[in-house]
Amino acid sequence: MAQSIDKPPFFNGEHYAYWKNRMMFFIKAKDFHLWDIVEDGPFVPTKSKSEWSANDRKKMELNCKALHIIFCALGPDVYAEVSSCESAKEVWDKLEVIHEGTNDVKETKIGLLNLEIWRGDSGRQAH
Repeated sequence: MAQSIDKPPFFNGEHYAYWKNRMMFFIKAKDFHLWDIVEDGPFVPTKSKSEWSANDRKKMELNCKALHIIFCALGPDVYAEVSSCESAKEVWDKLEVIHEGTNDVKETKIGLLNLEIWRGDSGRQAH
């Protein structure tokens, strides 16, 4: 079934790499500045809210928009994993760790796959 180009791709906890790639392009297509917020983190003004300029407010709104898009794409179980996060970057990074593992875990998996390829046995021992 085709998906609307106006709705973010849905993620229910399965096929994370597929969702992640589609979501990245969905956010970039909405507003490339939103992707900057997801990738680099939000702008956080150092002054009190009453002293924010229009530009400060605009930058804070970008984080809220990015968070909204990501949250709308998540099923209830996945949303529960990240609902306490306050920035789009924090959500994105947490989903990545939960569904891909840390960089150390990823490197270990790659090392094991390379070893299996080198041995030519896909992990099976000859008896």
